[in-house]
Amino acid sequence: MRKCAGCEEMKEKKQLVRVVRTPEGEFVLDFTGKKSGRGVYVCKSRSCLEAAQKKHGLERSLKCAVPQEIYLELLKSIGESDGE
Repeated sequence: MRKCAGCEEMKEKKQLVRVVRTPEGEFVLDFTGKKSGRGVYVCKSRSCLEAAQKKHGLERSLKCAVPQEIYLELLKSIGESDGE
């Protein structure tokens, strides 16, 4: 069980997308949940992503600023998973 940075509810890892800040300082989306680095989870829903962005949940958990590109990547991946 992991906590979503948007809605702050505890959910199964499979229901969430992990954003990782690697030791090199890069940001990547981790769909396997196994990449090394500091991670934070967000539900696969647009409302949770918007809440996380508004409350700076990703920044707070990763302890640094998150590039806008990561939010756009997340939005794109959530849009693809909605059709499943």
